[in-house]
Amino acid sequence: MQTVFQKPEALTDVQMHYCPGCTHGIIHRLVAEAIDSLGIREQAIGVASVGCSVFAYDYFNCDMQQAAHGRAPAVATGIKRVRPDNIVFTYQGDGDLASIGMAEIVHAAARSENITVIFVNNAIYGMTSGQMAPTTLLGQKTATSPRGRTAEEMGYPIKMCELLATLEGPAYLTRVSTHDSRHVLQAGRAIKKAFEMQQQKKGFALVEVLSTCSVNWGMTPVDALKWVEQNMVPYYPLGVYKDVTAKEGN
Repeated sequence: MQTVFQKPEALTDVQMHYCPGCTHGIIHRLVAEAIDSLGIREQAIGVASVGCSVFAYDYFNCDMQQAAHGRAPAVATGIKRVRPDNIVFTYQGDGDLASIGMAEIVHAAARSENITVIFVNNAIYGMTSGQMAPTTLLGQKTATSPRGRTAEEMGYPIKMCELLATLEGPAYLTRVSTHDSRHVLQAGRAIKKAFEMQQQKKGFALVEVLSTCSVNWGMTPVDALKWVEQNMVPYYPLGVYKDVTAKEGN
């Protein structure tokens, strides 16, 4: 019998720990499929930071490095500069990348470090019981914003792709989503392109992936997917924010 669907080689056989309805597992698979498709598993080095992605080294079947909270871009920079022929990527959540790691991601982008960043935005701190994140939407209730986030008290949610697009350094910035099958396919293509940019030595590439956190949002998995479409996508518009290959006619 012909096999038509199977686990990517770039994923291990370890059972994932993510909560029901969480799309981290889908995003892991998309990253692994890109690695397999490009034939770079033996070259790949992933850097996991702190948050729900902290155990990513259990799931990716390639060399992995653990970084301190928010420091994955700095660690990836060091690895890539020492081993420029390897394909280096980070896998980070919004609390990690856009809060404690804001300086690291901005300066890595400004320097156009030739790394690939997978940025999972679920608008909340998932691992530590659902506190407000830099990306939490206005009006969204969390453990630390029980009446809903307000601009007056807590400021506005940070749009990372738009922020980084103001810099000269980034080569590829795009925002995708995982709320339905069509968008999952689009996300897979974007992640593959982000790795290709590194192969071509174009510079810093980041894919922001809108994701769910049904448990901390207090929703069913189905309702959480709808919430992404109805609430996150309008505030965080999908699309390409920078692509240097478009200017080159590629």
